[in-house]
Amino acid sequence: MNVRFGVLGPLRIEAGQVPGPAKHRTLLAALLLSARETVPVERLMSVVWDDRPPASAGSVLRVYVSALRKLVDGIRTVPGGYLIDVARDDVDCHRFERLVGGARQARAAGRVAEAADGFRAALALWRGQALADVESSVLRRTHAVPLEELRLTALEERVELDLRLGRGAEVVGELRALAGAHPLRERAWVRLIEALHQAGRRSEALAAYQDARRTLVDELGLEPGAELADAHRRVLAGEGHPSALAGEGRLSALAGQDRASAPAGGGRGPVDELPPDISDFVGRSPVLDWIVRTAREHASAPVHLVVHGPPGCGKSAVAVHAATGLERPDGRLYASLGARPPGAVLEDLLRSLGCPDGAVPPGLDERVRLYRSMTARKRLLVVLDDAADEAQVRPLLPTGPGSLTLVTSRSPLAGLEAARAYEMGVLDGDEAVAMLGEVAGHERVRAEPEAALRIVRLCGHLPLALRIAGSRLARKPGWTLDHLAGRLGDERRRLDELSAGDLAVRGSLALGYRGLADPERRLLRGLGALSAPDFASWVFGTDLEPLAEAGLLQSRGLDEAGQERYGWHDLTRLYAAERLAEEEGGPGRVLAAIAGAILERTRQARASLLPAEPGTGRTEVHLPGTGPLETGWLRHEARWLSAERRFLVATVGDFSRAGLYEAAWRLAFYLTPLFELGAHHDDWHATTATGLDAARAAGHRHGEALLLRGLADLHRAEGRTESAAAALRAAQPLVEGLELARITLRLGLVQDRPAQAEQAFLRALRVFEEAGDRRGRADALRALGALRRDEGRLGESLSAYQDLGDPRGEAEALLDLGRLHLGEGRLTEARGCVERRLGINRRLGDRLPEAGALLVLAEIARAEGVPGAAAGSARQALETFVAYGDRRGTAQALMALARAALDLDDLDGAVEALTRAMGEFDRLSDEQGRAEADRLAQEARRRRGRPI
Repeated sequence: MNVRFGVLGPLRIEAGQVPGPAKHRTLLAALLLSARETVPVERLMSVVWDDRPPASAGSVLRVYVSALRKLVDGIRTVPGGYLIDVARDDVDCHRFERLVGGARQARAAGRVAEAADGFRAALALWRGQALADVESSVLRRTHAVPLEELRLTALEERVELDLRLGRGAEVVGELRALAGAHPLRERAWVRLIEALHQAGRRSEALAAYQDARRTLVDELGLEPGAELADAHRRVLAGEGHPSALAGEGRLSALAGQDRASAPAGGGRGPVDELPPDISDFVGRSPVLDWIVRTAREHASAPVHLVVHGPPGCGKSAVAVHAATGLERPDGRLYASLGARPPGAVLEDLLRSLGCPDGAVPPGLDERVRLYRSMTARKRLLVVLDDAADEAQVRPLLPTGPGSLTLVTSRSPLAGLEAARAYEMGVLDGDEAVAMLGEVAGHERVRAEPEAALRIVRLCGHLPLALRIAGSRLARKPGWTLDHLAGRLGDERRRLDELSAGDLAVRGSLALGYRGLADPERRLLRGLGALSAPDFASWVFGTDLEPLAEAGLLQSRGLDEAGQERYGWHDLTRLYAAERLAEEEGGPGRVLAAIAGAILERTRQARASLLPAEPGTGRTEVHLPGTGPLETGWLRHEARWLSAERRFLVATVGDFSRAGLYEAAWRLAFYLTPLFELGAHHDDWHATTATGLDAARAAGHRHGEALLLRGLADLHRAEGRTESAAAALRAAQPLVEGLELARITLRLGLVQDRPAQAEQAFLRALRVFEEAGDRRGRADALRALGALRRDEGRLGESLSAYQDLGDPRGEAEALLDLGRLHLGEGRLTEARGCVERRLGINRRLGDRLPEAGALLVLAEIARAEGVPGAAAGSARQALETFVAYGDRRGTAQALMALARAALDLDDLDGAVEALTRAMGEFDRLSDEQGRAEADRLAQEARRRRGRPI
């Protein structure tokens, strides 16, 4: 009859789930240790909180009991406390005590073989240290220590019976392990000496006595006691075991009877415990090559390799597949670790190495010493699968030179000494499709290649998910791949769909989740509110490394702002969102808690791009000049915004979906200068659309106007002046005062009639000056100066930007002045302004504005009669525009390059540049640009004498 509950090792429930929280396990253990007996509430509080219960312990204990009842039947509330109504023999510790008592009764009655078998059956119930995963010093002190002592005593008593039955030769190995684990326990040495003597190994028995004496003298300063000295004397005198049964025939009969039921101990080959390899294994050549290459090294020390990566990426399959192809002369061991304590794993490994039942030491330190001793002269391959942390792995590493340990873990186990690590990711596209074909059938995959690619994408190239998807297809021959792809396409059901038999992506992720401490669980749930592909620690103001160590996040390295970024697999994101919905009701509360910090940090970064920019509500005037420290700060803020762009864009949508409309539209507005600076037009369009919807949902007219103004800036940057004007006219009725003036200013910028544009600039300028809006005044002066080609107005705007401490505004004014001087033929002054502008752009790291200035510099070089320099500047600008995906800038740079090529009479170069420029203008639907390219093409055709 199997026991239903186990405490002689890690807590165990037959065919049931062990409680996850530590205090729940402690409570259940306390009830099981007193099965069918009332355990007072005060006793339980002392046990659960280690003699330091909080004031709320009584009510919290009731919650714990309620949670346990969902997992375990039979927990009853009784006067004064609780009891668990299960048969005492259903709990391994009580059955152990009963079997030991029965064995002692049999021994007293002279039934020696029966008694030995009884002790053996009792000892077989042990799976590790008593209460191995129960965190209660009270329970360990009152129950675990007495149980461990009884175990040791029972082992000694059983060995004594074996000696009486003449089994000395069979128990020598077991006794060596016992003496090695408990070197100060004289009785273990006595039994070892007697067993060696009985087996006819007199010299080894005498050597064992010397080992025992040396240990006692060195450790305790004591000579051996009477029993040990007497055993030594009997060996010297050649006397037999004092308790041996009389009569050779009787002894032989009993020994033969017992040996018939004993496991064979001799003639054993190298152990091989590897699980079967996976027949449909595909890909993974880099990690397999790394393992094989390292395994072949002739090291003077053991080699430890760690293969780590996110849940479900196939670490275990890789380890087993690699190990199957590797040989070690002394065998291959395998242990699945999970949450098991190292002591329990060591017990299995020691038995695999030949340590007899019952001889495994009870304490972890003793087991480690014995394991190291047993592996010191062996060349083993040890696979430790699913390791939790370094502390779990260290005791399990073999010590023999030439041994290889292959560890899989979600964590890189960076603290594991002398270990080499390899990070595994998901499969590449070809490997993922091949794996799906291996499981579902290659013909089906070849028949629907596009659907197969969709399944691969929806599974995130994750091997576990692909195996489950393939298994479902294999079990459903009537399903098409397109049908399964459609089912996986629903994010709300995807984790449900990725389940087949005992394989489930959700289950794999749940293992990592349950292994986290409560703060890390809350953090993972909080991250589930985000749809961004990656993020940095500042978002929640806490370290994300514990989640990376658990394999639930992956480090993406340092971003351009010097922050470490973390990402995760899309299925992990779905699981975190699922836990958030089930445990906290969804993302709204989490997003509301972090919205303020995100908005303020982004607003500050925006202010660095546009100091005192209208719409932020702040118009502080900074000291003139930009010193090295401030320049560094401005450059860092721009880099921070660039690094966080994808996160912030996604967060706009997160806020909107959670009904946080105010946060959504404000964040969308704060991001507009970043999009303009980096030509991120797709993000600009998306966030503006979401922000406008959010502002309207919130009924915030001013917010709607701000976003319409940003939309107009976007249309103007794309050359769509009519759309820009329409957005501005839609914003006009929503605002008044300064914001209306800012809209008026922008309407002037998109006017095709100079007189109307000038009137708009002058109206805006008057409002700004009357209100004391220094930034608005600077913008209006620059617009007016550029329109009128008025050096005085442009000079005033330059000074205004300098007073504001706005180097980017200063740079724009310098470029306008440079263009003005170029148009007037004042090339030296023009070059001076543009080079000053370039200096500011380069100090701030503003690549696109730098490229724009290089195009003006190319015009100046052409005017100076240096077309080679013009071509060089145009090529530099072109490289930047192409790198940033700025089509309009690319087209303009190609036109500048074509003009310089024509000046150099490089007609082939001009033709190539013009052909590319025409393509860009066509994609932009820019008829004016295309017309200018056609004009230059005519010139090239005339000069070449043939059409292009």
